[in-house]
Amino acid sequence: MCRMAAYLGPTIRLDQFLTRPAHSLVVQSYAPQELVYAKVNADGYGFGWYDANNQPVNYRSTMPIWSDPNLENLGRGLESDLWLAYIRSATEGYSVNHSNTQPFYDNELLFMHNGYIEDFTTQVRREISDYLSNDIRAGIQGTTDSEYLFALLRELLGNNQELSIEEACSELFSLLADWLGETKALLNFIITDGELIYAIRHGCNHDSPSLYYTTDDDLFPDAQLIASERLTHGELWQPVPDHHILILSNDEPPELLAL
Repeated sequence: MCRMAAYLGPTIRLDQFLTRPAHSLVVQSYAPQELVYAKVNADGYGFGWYDANNQPVNYRSTMPIWSDPNLENLGRGLESDLWLAYIRSATEGYSVNHSNTQPFYDNELLFMHNGYIEDFTTQVRREISDYLSNDIRAGIQGTTDSEYLFALLRELLGNNQELSIEEACSELFSLLADWLGETKALLNFIITDGELIYAIRHGCNHDSPSLYYTTDDDLFPDAQLIASERLTHGELWQPVPDHHILILSNDEPPELLAL
């Protein structure tokens, strides 16, 4: 289990999003409030944004977020109107290394997964791998269930250019449900294409992990945020309903779709 967050709104510095809130991801790394299967998130962290050419970029470290000497300068020096960030509590059996650290990205998308698939290596990994094209399979660098889920999403989107991200996610969960049987899977996602942010709270044969959003926080005027745990003490954070996709846009009110 891990913690993740996303920001969409006026351009801000990274530190305003990542380190300054009262219950920031830095605080959640050593003092999470709603983490179910771990006590800390000390197995690395990462964040993602889009560059001047609207290409996804990420920074990943295997150090705990509180111990990275680069973070202060990065926080003061980087600005964006869209941020994704992630702190990791590694599932047993998945090593702490750069390739296993999120967020992941391709030519268009940034992707994060909070959760796990039980018995992934013995039951579901082969099913996903067999479904993937050679090119997508060859691009997998790490060993986590999260990266295989991102590969499966990219496969579905590549197979049908007319498929929206929310439709592809629904199809992904349908495939997983068939492969899982009674196996447990926690499947919270945050995905962005650089314009919209998609947040999913979902689980199979298990309660969904926590996930919240706000469109009216005083610390982030005119912005929209998503987080595994509320970043601030404001009362306007709302839980994303179980088994729903939340879509955030700068131009439209938040949209909730049932899976």
